[in-house]
Amino acid sequence: MPAFRRVLLKVSGEALMGPREFGVDAPTVDALARELVEVRGLGLEIALVIGGGNIYRGMSGTAAGMNRATGDYMGMLATVFNSLAVQEALERNGADTRVLSALHVREVAEPYIRRRAIRHLEKGRVVIFAAGTGNPYFTTDTAAALRALEIDAEAILMGKNGVRGVYDGDPRTEPDAQFLPELTHLQAIEQGLRVMDTTALSLCMDNSLPIHVFELVPGNIARVVHGEHVGTIISSVREGALR
Repeated sequence: MPAFRRVLLKVSGEALMGPREFGVDAPTVDALARELVEVRGLGLEIALVIGGGNIYRGMSGTAAGMNRATGDYMGMLATVFNSLAVQEALERNGADTRVLSALHVREVAEPYIRRRAIRHLEKGRVVIFAAGTGNPYFTTDTAAALRALEIDAEAILMGKNGVRGVYDGDPRTEPDAQFLPELTHLQAIEQGLRVMDTTALSLCMDNSLPIHVFELVPGNIARVVHGEHVGTIISSVREGALR
């Protein structure tokens, strides 16, 4: 039995690149889809928010010097692209899915309506939230926190690309950075840890929504779903304080 009833999985766009420098790697997306179908089969209700960095990275030259709001809208459209790619892979592997977009793209996705999203989840569909919050100046991290709260998810699962969890520094540039298996939302904010943006962390802290941060490699989603401590757990109270 899964440890959760309903979760939201936040996946960075970079996690879809596989060995590519940008874009979508089909085998990587297919592997993610197979694992999601497997954990969905346990009775878990799953929603997804996918970043757009893998697409936006390829447009970085075009975006240089661009108005921030325009660039953010381009990023939202990149998340729609990724959402459709993941939807197709999920359905090819047997899942029933819906993409709900905060921007109106009716030909390819339903408009985001909270009650409709919850109904889709109750019917066993994997719901993919696209286009962030629909507003510039808000990241997909904030969209993930907002949507998780709106659908009454019990936790946010944050799959990272090539990183075990949360560190007190950047492990790619700081060899002495220490891995942090658990911390509170407030500690993450006060220490400026780059796990989520401050707006998203504040939303989670104010509503006591736990965040499980782990490396997105085969098997880790299932391990977290089964209640195993994988990566870093960010919660209102550190687990160690409860022992």
